[in-house]
This record gives sequence, C-alpha cells and structure tokens, in this order.
Amino acid sequence: MDTREALGSWIDGPKAAAEKMGADFGYRGERLGLPQEGPGSLAGPGRRLGALFVDSGLCSLVAFGLIAKGDAGSANMWTTPLLFVVTVLFLSTTGTTVGKRLFGLRIVRLDGGRVTIPQVLLRTVLLFLVIPAAVWDRDTRGLHDKAVRTVEVRI
Repeated sequence: MDTREALGSWIDGPKAAAEKMGADFGYRGERLGLPQEGPGSLAGPGRRLGALFVDSGLCSLVAFGLIAKGDAGSANMWTTPLLFVVTVLFLSTTGTTVGKRLFGLRIVRLDGGRVTIPQVLLRTVLLFLVIPAAVWDRDTRGLHDKAVRTVEVRI
C-alpha cells in the first residue's frame, strides 16, 4: 500500500478503511433482525431528536399556560418534571408519545413485545441524564436503549 492509499483510508474514516479490509457492517438494525427500511426498521437519530423536541416543546407550552399561568420562571421549573411524567405515562401505555407518533416512531422490546413499566422508567431516567443517550453503537442505539433492551422503530 502506498502513502496515497493509506492517507485516503485515513481521510475516508475508520469505517471506510475497515470496509476496504473486508469488514461487513451491513445496514443499521441488521444485527437486531430488523428490516432495512419501512415499518419495523430502526429509527434514525434525526427522527428521534425531532420527536424529543416536539414532546419537550408541548410540555413547555402546557407548563407555561396551564401550570405556571404565564410565569416563565415557574414554567421552566415545571417543564422537565412534566416531560418525565408524560414520557413515562405514554411510553408505558402506548409505546409512543405525541412527538414520536408525529414522526412515526414507537418503542418496543428487542423481541418485539411491549415495553414494561420498569423498562420505561429506567430508560427515561437514563435519557434525562443525557450522556447515555448521546453514546451510540453502530446501529445508532443509545446506551439508554441498550440498558433496558429496547429499540426505537418506525411505525
């Protein structure tokens, strides 16, 4: 291998270099037995972040208008606890939240079943700690999903 080939592999990134050496990464979700596209396929990070943004925005509006009655300082204190309660309530009963539903997402166990209340509670606590949700594997599943053996899929 000459210098240009080695430098090209370095510039393309470690995944491209590994693929040139024969590693097969497959598509996201293949290792989990999920389809590549369509319903049941692994949700992308953009959709997941969009759903979280919608959910937090709606909770912020409810906190501002209904709980704090227009007081922004008080609304800020209520938004996070309200988002936690709404997330746990909706995910444990329907497997989806308003934002996830708008983006066509739901949470399921790895075996395809409904998530349990303890799984939802632990997943939500880890999500609110941010760091576990920001650390992904090659399937773009966060540590909060890996810890409770769940996956966020498209509807």
